[in-house]
Amino acid sequence: MAVRVNLVRRAAAVVALLLTVGPAPAMAQVARCIVPAKPGGGFDLTCQLLREALPAAVAPLPIRYQPGGIGALVFDEVARHVRPASPEGAELVAFSSGTLLNLAQGRFGRQGVEAVQWVAALAVDHGVVVVHRDAPWSNLPALLETLKAQPASIAFAAGGTIGSQDWMKAALLARAAGVGPRAVRLVAFEGGGDAMQALAGRHVQVLTGDAAEVVQQLRRGAPLRVLAVLAAARLPGPLAQVPTAREQGVDVQWPILRGVYTSVRTAPAVVAEITRSLSAMQVRGDYRARLERRGLQPVDPGVVGPNLSAHVRAEVDRHRLQAIDIGLLRGVTP
Repeated sequence: MAVRVNLVRRAAAVVALLLTVGPAPAMAQVARCIVPAKPGGGFDLTCQLLREALPAAVAPLPIRYQPGGIGALVFDEVARHVRPASPEGAELVAFSSGTLLNLAQGRFGRQGVEAVQWVAALAVDHGVVVVHRDAPWSNLPALLETLKAQPASIAFAAGGTIGSQDWMKAALLARAAGVGPRAVRLVAFEGGGDAMQALAGRHVQVLTGDAAEVVQQLRRGAPLRVLAVLAAARLPGPLAQVPTAREQGVDVQWPILRGVYTSVRTAPAVVAEITRSLSAMQVRGDYRARLERRGLQPVDPGVVGPNLSAHVRAEVDRHRLQAIDIGLLRGVTP
């Protein structure tokens, strides 16, 4: 009889514990994170960051790689509702300012900002100017002097083609050197990971890449040298000793927003629950430490849902003006 009473008490204790703990974490409603490129670039970094920082209900957050047009293929599938719905929950797709730049130029077809649900901004990255460790340039002005004198002698690697954000960074630097953007020699790759490998292998001379991608490669021993960060001020963390382009007399900046979006078919209640979890995640000290270790900067945790949608629209408009200014568009809405 005593044994039976103990079993009943234990059962009651388990029920009480379950009631106290409540439902599984909201992120159990996230089925996977989609990297719309090959491994190793900024989109991959976004999904890896989510996997590390989010509470795992059962297993680590699954990551799926689907390269194609630097995000164009996945965006089109999400916007046209041709991706199969997942019974496990919402798909989150990584995006960056490069995604918004492509939208501004009409590179994703007729689909616009409203074709997807913008879930959350997760971090701010910045552009960097990187060369091989054995390259002859020790600073940005020296590189630009060579570019001005012999533009054909320098090949820029880019995670994308003409009009991509890597190309835009190179074009802005070329213009600062007095060289027309169309004179920039570009070698296009499907993502920043491949572009970085090409630079490390000396197949190209320069990469106008992203700080967080470079930090990862430097930690792995890649033979790279960062000449400048394209930020308003020096970045804390691993690149703290690298001067800004502005410090070196070149007024070029390129902030990069990193975040995730999902299908408009994802239930509003699910999206709201996910955004609450992501906002709470971003104010934790361990999350901010993860950002700094990667060369990333925190973003306002309120930039989620409708606030993020408004920010995305403003950024697309800003990038459209940049594209017009650099000569990619003729001043008409794509």
